[in-house]
Amino acid sequence: MRKIVVVVLAMCVSGALLAQSDSTVKNTILSSRALPSSNDHLMIQVGYTQWAGKPDTISTSGIPRSLNIYFMLNFPFRTNPKMSAAIGVGIGSDHVFFKRTAISIAENAPAIRFRNVNASSRDTAYFKKNKIATSYVEVPVELRFLASPGNPRSFKAAIGLKVGMLLNAHTKGKELVRHAGGTINDYKEKEFSKRFFNTNRLSATGRVGFGHFSLFGSYQVTTLFKEGLGPQVRPVTIGLNISGL
Repeated sequence: MRKIVVVVLAMCVSGALLAQSDSTVKNTILSSRALPSSNDHLMIQVGYTQWAGKPDTISTSGIPRSLNIYFMLNFPFRTNPKMSAAIGVGIGSDHVFFKRTAISIAENAPAIRFRNVNASSRDTAYFKKNKIATSYVEVPVELRFLASPGNPRSFKAAIGLKVGMLLNAHTKGKELVRHAGGTINDYKEKEFSKRFFNTNRLSATGRVGFGHFSLFGSYQVTTLFKEGLGPQVRPVTIGLNISGL
């Protein structure tokens, strides 16, 4: 994973150098950099997330979602202002919800367990609402295309990668209930542990839209859990990207 991070960072540096090989930039390029639609300095993404490769024994529910916020620096190509390279930093978070499933990431077990309450003892207690939440500090890199740099409502597209480092992983359960029915205790419980999770992640990204709004998608190339410590799932997200400044 460290080699991947080094390669991606090297791509970032080389892209910036190619975009601005000297300090003299044409006025037309400078003016295009001043346009909000060209810069996309601030990006806010709200998405719907699923686990690719999820086994049938894991039952998700609700609306699994992601929230990402990035600050980007944009470097238009000196020879073609429609094209640019961008690099940034920000926070990405995923929240995946489960139905009638007991989860513990802090227990002393050889691997994370997703216990289907339907197949458990009638005496089993579980949280009516349960989720796994993860957050990462991320470095996104994009190759961007803007159809008309002089038009803030212009068509735009971008492809890229983002490298992330795990900041936090926790479960959150709400309202402890009996398998047979009835509430035991209406409270919330959180467990914090990174033990079962890959601490680094690499994702492929893409987006397409007009002006300040676009649709985005991301696919996590690395698995969410460490090999042998959990199901080999990969988060996939689609959603709305709001950008500008």
